[in-house]
Amino acid sequence: MPRSRSSRYGRYVDGPDPLAPPVDLSEALEEIARDVMEGYSAERALREYLRRGGRGREGLDDLAARVQRRRQELLGRHRLGSTMEEAKRLLDTAVLEERKELARDIDLDDLDRDFRQLRLDSLPDSTPAAVNELADYDWRSPAARAAYDRIRDLLGREVLDQRFAGMKQALENATEADREAVREMLSDLNQLLDAHRRGEDTPEDFDAFMAKHGQYFPENPRDVDELIDALAKRAAAAQRMFNSMTPEQREELMQLSAQAFGSPDLMAQLGQLDANLQSLRPGMDWSGSEQFGGQEGLGLGEGTGVLSDLAELDSLAAQLGQGYGGAHLDDIDVDALARQLGEDAAVSARTLAELERALRSAGYLSRTADGSLKLSPRAMRQLGKSFLADAADRLSGRTGQRDTRLTGAAGEQTGSTRQWAFGDTEPWDVTRTMLNAMRHGQAESPGRAGSDRAADVEGAGDGPSSPRVRIRLDDVEVAETETRTQAVVALLVDTSFSMAAEGRWLPMKRTALALHHLVSTRWRGDQLQLITFGRYAQAMEVGELTALPALREQGTNLHHGLLLAERLFRRFPTMQPVLLVVTDGEPTAHLTAEGDSWFAYPPSYETLRNTVTQLDKLGRLRARTTFFRLGDDPGLERFVRQMAQRVDGRVVSPELDDLGAAVVGEYLGARRPFWDYPRAW
Repeated sequence: MPRSRSSRYGRYVDGPDPLAPPVDLSEALEEIARDVMEGYSAERALREYLRRGGRGREGLDDLAARVQRRRQELLGRHRLGSTMEEAKRLLDTAVLEERKELARDIDLDDLDRDFRQLRLDSLPDSTPAAVNELADYDWRSPAARAAYDRIRDLLGREVLDQRFAGMKQALENATEADREAVREMLSDLNQLLDAHRRGEDTPEDFDAFMAKHGQYFPENPRDVDELIDALAKRAAAAQRMFNSMTPEQREELMQLSAQAFGSPDLMAQLGQLDANLQSLRPGMDWSGSEQFGGQEGLGLGEGTGVLSDLAELDSLAAQLGQGYGGAHLDDIDVDALARQLGEDAAVSARTLAELERALRSAGYLSRTADGSLKLSPRAMRQLGKSFLADAADRLSGRTGQRDTRLTGAAGEQTGSTRQWAFGDTEPWDVTRTMLNAMRHGQAESPGRAGSDRAADVEGAGDGPSSPRVRIRLDDVEVAETETRTQAVVALLVDTSFSMAAEGRWLPMKRTALALHHLVSTRWRGDQLQLITFGRYAQAMEVGELTALPALREQGTNLHHGLLLAERLFRRFPTMQPVLLVVTDGEPTAHLTAEGDSWFAYPPSYETLRNTVTQLDKLGRLRARTTFFRLGDDPGLERFVRQMAQRVDGRVVSPELDDLGAAVVGEYLGARRPFWDYPRAW
């Protein structure tokens, strides 16, 4: 008989889920790049993205807000003083039971009864003082004695629970032997901490202590430092709880604690433990306090647990804030996050950390010589691909226009065909080839075998009478293509302050990235240079332009940009020059003979004359020119229209969202053969 096998499925908890889908870097990269293009550093852009999160994903700010809400919930739900209230309730029960016993005890001497009742009637209003007053009282009622003993037992378990988690439940109904074992543990613990503080302890001392008293430490520390960390964390929380009480509550607690288990030695041992822990971990918060405003009472042990939770939440808030030097997402304690906010918060934190690691390891972010982050060339290619795809979608979505395929090739089909010749690599025109074969086949006699250099092609039928078409070499026709000219493209982009002020900065950079990616991946024989012009003009690499912050400088020096374009075109005299100008203002600056930028607003005659003269030079180089006018300024509209007319160019006035599609479309149109381009001469 085959053995049956069963399987159980559950949450994967041992590290990252190996079956979880990989994080999507494309959205993160686009968000980071957008901030970089708006002027942020790559480091800051990465941090801002991690703080915001992505679509359907919590960011650090979301987690930090949940931490604060959890903190306010704890403070708003609880109040201190529950232990004192329980002690008062037990005291009232003990006194009431004793009065009942005195009233019904007929064997008791009347003088003794009167003395006892007088003593009960004269008890102080303060619960700690009343408990202390009755310390030597000879109880007649067993129920009253039991209630009074529970006060001391409660206080002992509460003060121990403040320092050792779970001790309150562990010592419930404890015997005297159990209490003696606790006192022995405290004595041995203080000896171990004293030796550690002096540097005289050994690992064997710790092992011997844990072998003897390990049941009191559910944290299962691996060495003495972990033991001290666990104890100091809870002791500091207990001290902060004490600091959070009113002066009256603190006084009552100190008096009540002296009655713990009826043993002053216990409190002395705990006091020595607190002193040792404060000297060993002075950096912990021993002086803080909190303001509780709820209705749910807290005992000493429970209150210490809540204060520990508050301290853990404060630590998580600092980790999520990442405001300290060398901050890293791996610093976040995901186990603490799961304890305080739930497993979903821990998953969000792990995802963000994995996303940060993936961005760095995938090569999208690289370090510069000074140690700062920047977008890598791989990131630029990925962004250019994304922006180009967006531009292609917009081109294909224009009314009355077919789908635009941005694929590069050595030639483009002209619509004509010709007979195949040896060495041709053009694609077959299948329709015309089959028509030629069928026409030649009908002209031949049925019995003719045909040429030796022919191939049989069966029809679509299933029977033996299915038609067969014989294709000869002279039947084959190929699609005619035309050789493309190589282009040298100068993309001039306005970087004056108005571009950023009017929200045109980011679309301009997206356009440059899309065009750069198209030229560098689809038409690698073309040359593209990005030229920025503000007060001065300069040629830039795409990475420099991407990281260029908004410049608060006056001046639109188109004249200087055209000078750099002319220099570029003369470097490649055999290529077709293409000039693309993106601007939102008239030229207000020009380059003087001394190389200085001369600014004037409104535009001076000299600036306009120099700009027009330089454009005419490009016209004589037969550069195909397109102006992309942004905005509705009438002066700019007149200027660019007249400029375009001088060189038989074009003016395009796209919406900001369509700028990338418009520039890419003009570039594609400019790559038509020179003789197809309409010109005035």
